[in-house]
Amino acid sequence: MIIGYARVSTQEQNLQMQLDALQEFGCFEIFEEKITSSKKNRPALDEMLKMVREGDRVVVYKLDRISRSTKHLIELSELFEEKGVEFVSIKDNIDTSNPMGKFFFRMMASLAELERDIIRERTRSGLESARKRGRKGGRPRKSEKQIETALKMYESKDYSISEIVNATKVSQATLYRRINEKKE
Repeated sequence: MIIGYARVSTQEQNLQMQLDALQEFGCFEIFEEKITSSKKNRPALDEMLKMVREGDRVVVYKLDRISRSTKHLIELSELFEEKGVEFVSIKDNIDTSNPMGKFFFRMMASLAELERDIIRERTRSGLESARKRGRKGGRPRKSEKQIETALKMYESKDYSISEIVNATKVSQATLYRRINEKKE
């Protein structure tokens, strides 16, 4: 089945140009959305992703209509590959049913991995530099007094976890970790 996805960023924008291109391409069903790409929750896209099956073909007018970022595009392409779904971007001349389309996506995945590695290396170097100047990274530790107060509140069974967290500023994770340590 050929499935289309069309999106514009605002309610005032018109989807018609994309819809015409998708219909001309032969899309059996078209998912439409009027929502900014920066929104992580896009119901029509999510519905389409749940619906696609092996052998289907997802078609968009342009790459920027389906993805928020390069990283998101890579995640989508990996999902399509896992499901056995072909992907086509009409204006970008990308079609993963042919070797050049597959090459393009693999190249993008390699670039995204390189970008992640560079960011990781910069972060590591920055932390190392800060340590040499006597600075420690990470979140500030809670005092033992705060943690003991949180544990006493928990043991009293008079307070909910959220009340304890709000009153003592000790995180849920820290509280549970210390509760488990006491049990051992």
